[in-house]
Amino acid sequence: IIRCRKGLDLPSWVCMLFLFPALWGQVSPQCPDSCHCASDTATVLCSDAGLREIPEGIPPETVSLHLERNFIRNIPESAFSDLLHLRDLYLSHNRIDSLSSGALRHLGPELRLLDLSHNQLRQASREDFGTTRAKTRLYHNPWHCDCTLQELMETLNLEPETVNGIICESSVRGVGQPLVKLLDSGVNFCSLQRKTTDVAMLVTMFVWFFMVIVYVVYYVRQNQAEARRHLEYLKSLPSPRKTPTETDTLSTGF
Repeated sequence: IIRCRKGLDLPSWVCMLFLFPALWGQVSPQCPDSCHCASDTATVLCSDAGLREIPEGIPPETVSLHLERNFIRNIPESAFSDLLHLRDLYLSHNRIDSLSSGALRHLGPELRLLDLSHNQLRQASREDFGTTRAKTRLYHNPWHCDCTLQELMETLNLEPETVNGIICESSVRGVGQPLVKLLDSGVNFCSLQRKTTDVAMLVTMFVWFFMVIVYVVYYVRQNQAEARRHLEYLKSLPSPRKTPTETDTLSTGF
């Protein structure tokens, strides 16, 4: 390579053969628009980029992905399917209000931090997060506290210092309180849900039984009314009169 640069008399194809690997190493990897990619640290910075959706073309070797402070509303299922080496995923301060089914399942086992704080999430389930064991941030979302969220809390590896920020914006009990505080006090949303289901079943059975009784009573009364009308009709018929022949026959017999 040095001899080629000094202009020594070497065939051009020999120089290209030496220079091609050096030039190839200087080519920068693909990077999404409005993002900055640092190849030396495998970091992709898309913060404050005005994004409304997860950008395409994120390098598959990305280790740290910053998407915070944008206008992203949802996460499609295949958004991170190619990022097998991802360790840190920052999605805070967006407008995410829904997670597509399995949107986070494709995140590899190397993921160590998942930040979904400061969004618009109301509901999420264990199926949405898959088997990830990454430290997760879910605080500052308008959560609806129910059995599904309780099961999710018990499954995820939540960041301890942010757990108290998971507030019940709506719930059958404890509106405005941290979910972890309600659970520590003995509230069990899953048992409440089962009780509500049992009560609903009992009410349904009672209504069905009541309707059956009403129908039976109505049916019996209708039959009684029909029988009464039929009897009155028979009574209204003229009684048969005896003919003279029948009278003479009877008299002769005596």
